[in-house]
Amino acid sequence: RLGIPDSNIILMVADDMACNPRNPRPATVFNNENENIDVYGDDVEVDYRGYEVTVENFLRVLTGRLPENTPRSKRLLTDAGSNILIYMTGHGGDGFLKFQDSEEITNIELADAFEQMWSKRRYHEIFFMIDTCQAASMYQQFYSPNILAVASSLVGEDSLSHHVDPSIGVYIIDRYTYHALEFLEGVTRDSKKTMGEFLLVCPKRLCISTVGKRTDLFKRDPFKVPITDFFGSVRNVELTVQLENFTAPASAPEQKEEQVLQAKDESTQEKFRYFDQLPVFKEL
Repeated sequence: RLGIPDSNIILMVADDMACNPRNPRPATVFNNENENIDVYGDDVEVDYRGYEVTVENFLRVLTGRLPENTPRSKRLLTDAGSNILIYMTGHGGDGFLKFQDSEEITNIELADAFEQMWSKRRYHEIFFMIDTCQAASMYQQFYSPNILAVASSLVGEDSLSHHVDPSIGVYIIDRYTYHALEFLEGVTRDSKKTMGEFLLVCPKRLCISTVGKRTDLFKRDPFKVPITDFFGSVRNVELTVQLENFTAPASAPEQKEEQVLQAKDESTQEKFRYFDQLPVFKEL
């Protein structure tokens, strides 16, 4: 909605909710019981699903260490000018986040992956947000520059759910994500809202847990960073009426052709100079 194409979004999800037998509305996942937003709509493309969602694959996507036959849609094609938003959610604890109830990623592994990304010039700035129990523990080990982080709970705290959908009998969204999504739905392409405002979306009276944030690695003031720097694809353009005259440099083939023509001219001139020096004989 804010200009980021699907080709720039990598979604890793277990994908076991939309077609679960307990889901009365197959192939849909809603953010609340009023069914306002289908977060699993027709425009959602899952890139890694089911047993593809592993710690190894996640770290390989971040660092770019993927097999050669990996399609572009499953690659994080970023460079030193790219801003990256990383959102993680699930069950976790002090220093880890679970994957598929079978393995965990630790805060040290995540921090080292970000350092690899920085060394390989794979990002300009990163906004890391995580919604899980003791979520702040996941950014404690970060040491790479230009990373802004927010977590739904501090170490020792649980992240709590928001409300139950009676038709399926389970909690369907966490408190932090619920209020974050509510805030983001009001953002437009020309919005003046900032990342600093976003960091304050869920005070303790709403989240019950304490939202943690880390800004010491981030060079810019979050209250001066437009929210569209991470949640949109909006570029500031400066219009000018001044005309610039320039001569485009010759391409490599054109340069080669000019060199060949010049060589031919020099060779021809050399021949004429040679014949000018020969004696002239008249026929008797």
